[in-house]
Amino acid sequence: MKALHAIVGPRDAGPGERQEMLGRARRIFEEAAADEIERVDVPGRGGGEESDGPLRREVERLVPALQSGSLFGGRRGVLIVDAQHLQKAETEILTGLMRGLDPASVTVVLVSAGALPAAIGKIVKAEGTVQSVKKMRERDALEWLREASRQRRVKIDRAASAALVQRFGSDVAALGQALDQLGSVEEPITPELIAARFSNRPDEPMWHFADAVADGDAGSALRRLADFLTHGHPLQLLAFLEGDLKRRSLAAAAPDIETFAAWLGGSPDHYPTKKAWKSRGSATSADLRRALVAVAKADLSLKTMPEATHRLTMERLTVALSRWYRGAGRSV
Repeated sequence: MKALHAIVGPRDAGPGERQEMLGRARRIFEEAAADEIERVDVPGRGGGEESDGPLRREVERLVPALQSGSLFGGRRGVLIVDAQHLQKAETEILTGLMRGLDPASVTVVLVSAGALPAAIGKIVKAEGTVQSVKKMRERDALEWLREASRQRRVKIDRAASAALVQRFGSDVAALGQALDQLGSVEEPITPELIAARFSNRPDEPMWHFADAVADGDAGSALRRLADFLTHGHPLQLLAFLEGDLKRRSLAAAAPDIETFAAWLGGSPDHYPTKKAWKSRGSATSADLRRALVAVAKADLSLKTMPEATHRLTMERLTVALSRWYRGAGRSV
């Protein structure tokens, strides 16, 4: 088995395509019997933490990962997600490390939404393998759903399958979760049951994004951001962040949760209230001030600058908030 592999999906890859790409990567590592996997999420343009050298800190982790074998003496797996975001200097260094990799000690999989950087694409074609993942349409999702329901032994007819796809589109990750829930249903699965059981929750992806930011997980937050922007507008997400920041700021100033809830005009038992109160203290007052200024600047940029800059603005804001909300206290 070769040491170097690439899985290249569409440039506008959504949750369904990303799951397929990562699923293929997982199967490569399983086939290679990798006993440990180092995952690196490459930040988007303008994102990531700067370092003293030519590599951003997130990408720096790839250097020892590519140079050393497994700690357990077997084969080490290295997963590089969003490889399309690698910068020129990073590409030059990584291509040197990727030449002549020993397949007995390391398996490297690059996952890219869109074309790989030219130099890396060239070395992968010469020394490794390349798999392509096409844009998933609703008819592809129906085919996927048919096979997935068979594997899960969930009896679902054509009309109910169509109702699921109408609800979740081509997001096979969400479709798989829906099938898992339907596996415990004893009554016949009908379009009416689908509509009643899976009511729309448009704020759910934004909560997942905010949770990743609060955890300081910039890589996960950037992936959530990309998934949301596939169908959502950045101003929707910014409004959600403004509300979340308001709750954080009030929680930091309130003497107790009852006062905090009163300021919000809600109940201490309300989930967003408890969530914000639990996170108080994770960011300093200075961090919250920085966040407030950054959100205001992002709002102005989204409303006055060309649409082509909106994604970069949100990526920079995401990385900054991920640092400040965990109390890193660094400025952008």
